[in-house]
Amino acid sequence: MENSTENHMETNEDVAEAKKSEGNCCYKKRDYEAAIQLYTEAIEMCPDCANYYNNRAAAFIMLDKYQQGLEDVQRALRIDNTLIKGYLREAKCHIALGFADAAIRSLNQVVDFEPGNKQAQSEMRAAKMVQHHDQDGHKAFDAGDYRKVVYNMDRAIDHSPACTKFKVKRAEALAKMKRFTEASQAVNGILMREPRNADAIYVRGLCLYYQDNMDKALQHFQQTLKLAPDHSSARVAFKKCKLLKSKKEEGNERFKGGRYKEAYDLYTEALEVDPLNVNTNAKIYCNRATVCSKLKKPDQAILDCNKALELDPDYLKALMRRAKCYKETEQYEEAVRDYEKVCQMDRSRENKAALQDAKFELKKSKRKDYYKMLNISKNATDDEIKKAYKKHALLHHPDRHSSKSEEVQKAEEVKFKEVGEAYSVLSDSKKKMRYDSGQDLEEMDGGFGGFDPSQIFTSFFGHPGGGFPFGGHGGGGGGHRDSGYYGGGFPGGFQFQYG
Repeated sequence: MENSTENHMETNEDVAEAKKSEGNCCYKKRDYEAAIQLYTEAIEMCPDCANYYNNRAAAFIMLDKYQQGLEDVQRALRIDNTLIKGYLREAKCHIALGFADAAIRSLNQVVDFEPGNKQAQSEMRAAKMVQHHDQDGHKAFDAGDYRKVVYNMDRAIDHSPACTKFKVKRAEALAKMKRFTEASQAVNGILMREPRNADAIYVRGLCLYYQDNMDKALQHFQQTLKLAPDHSSARVAFKKCKLLKSKKEEGNERFKGGRYKEAYDLYTEALEVDPLNVNTNAKIYCNRATVCSKLKKPDQAILDCNKALELDPDYLKALMRRAKCYKETEQYEEAVRDYEKVCQMDRSRENKAALQDAKFELKKSKRKDYYKMLNISKNATDDEIKKAYKKHALLHHPDRHSSKSEEVQKAEEVKFKEVGEAYSVLSDSKKKMRYDSGQDLEEMDGGFGGFDPSQIFTSFFGHPGGGFPFGGHGGGGGGHRDSGYYGGGFPGGFQFQYG
C-alpha cells in the first residue's frame, strides 16, 4: 500500500510539473489565460508548491489582474518566505494597486536578500513616487487646489493603474472644478467593475448635487452611508443637499403665495448653505432677482442677475430678467446688449420683439427728455404740466440770474428755452402723442429752430408794468441787458437772444 501511495504522489508531481511547463510555454506565447488554467491545474495537484502560485501570479499581472496576482504571490510567500521573485511581484502588485507603503516593505525584503537587486531599486523609485504624489494630492485637496489634485492623481495613476482610490479622488477633484461630465464618466467606469464602491457612489452623488439634481443626489448620499456609515464626506454632503433643497423649495412656495419678503429671506439663507454649488446658486440668485422686481427694487434685481450670470454665463433666464430690469430703469443701451445676447441664444418671436422694443426705447432716450426737464412723470395731467412749467420757467428766467456770471446766465437761458420747448410739446396733445411714440424732434413741424420761449412765458405771466419780481431794488429790476431787459424790469415785447 505504501509503495502504491508513493507512486501515486510521484505521478501527481510529474503531471503537475508537466502542467507548469506547458503553462510556461503559453506564458511565453502571451496566451496568459491558457497559462493561468494550466497553472491552476498544477496547483490542484500540488497545492503546496510556491512556484506554481508565483507563476500564476505573473500571468495575472500580465492581464492587469493585480488583486488576484497579489493573492497568489502572498500564498507563495507563505509557503516559501525566501522567494525573491515573490517579493518583487508582491511589490509590483502593491504599486499597481496604490499601496506604496506595502510595496516598500516588500522591496526591503528583497534588499535584505540581494542588496544590489536592480529591479528592486527601480520598483522602489516607483513606489516612492506614488507615495509622494499621494501625499501631495491629499494636501492639495485639503487646500482646495483641485487642479493640483488632478495633476498628482494622474502622476500616481501612471504607476498605479489599478488604484481605485486615486481614480475616485481624481474624479472628486474634477467635480469640485465643475467638470461634471469627466467626473461622472470616471466614476461610472469604476462602478461597472465595483458597483458597491461607496466612494465612487458618493462622487456620482456629488456630481448630481452640483448639477442641481437634488433628489437623485440625496439617494446617492443615502446609499453611500448605508454601505459606509462612517463616510464623513457623504454625511456632510447629505446635510447640505437636504438643507439647500428645503430652503429653495420654501422660498418658491413663499413666492407663489405672494409673500415676497419671506421668499427673499429664504433665498438669502439658501445662498449661504454651499458657495461651491454654483448651478443651484445661480438659479437662486435669479429667483431672488425676480423677488426684487416684485418688491420694486430693480437695481437690486440687476445685481442678483449679475451674480447669477457670473456663476453661469449661459443662464438665459437670468439674462432675460436683467434685460427687463435694465429697460425698467431706463438703461436702454444695457438692455439692448442683453436682448441681443438673448436672441443669439433663443431667436423666438417674443425675444426678437423685446429686442426691437429696447432699441426703440434707446432711440427715444437719445432725444431731449421733456418729462425730466419739467420733473414730471409720463402720466402727468395737463394741470401738472402747467404747474411744472410755471415753476421751472420762473426758476430759470434770465432776470433771476442777471447778477450772476456770464457763464451762469447763458446756462440758465438755455434751460429757460428748454423748459419752453418741453411745455410747447407736452401741452399740445398731437405733439405729445408723436413725441411719446418716439419721433425725433426735428420731425415735429420742422423742429425748434425759430422757437421763442418768451411767447409762452408772456401767455402765462402777461406784461407787468411795474417791474418784474426778479429785479434788484424796489421792484425796478437790474435787467439782463443782452436779453432786452432794462431798468423797467419786464417791459412788453421783450425778446431773448440766444447764442
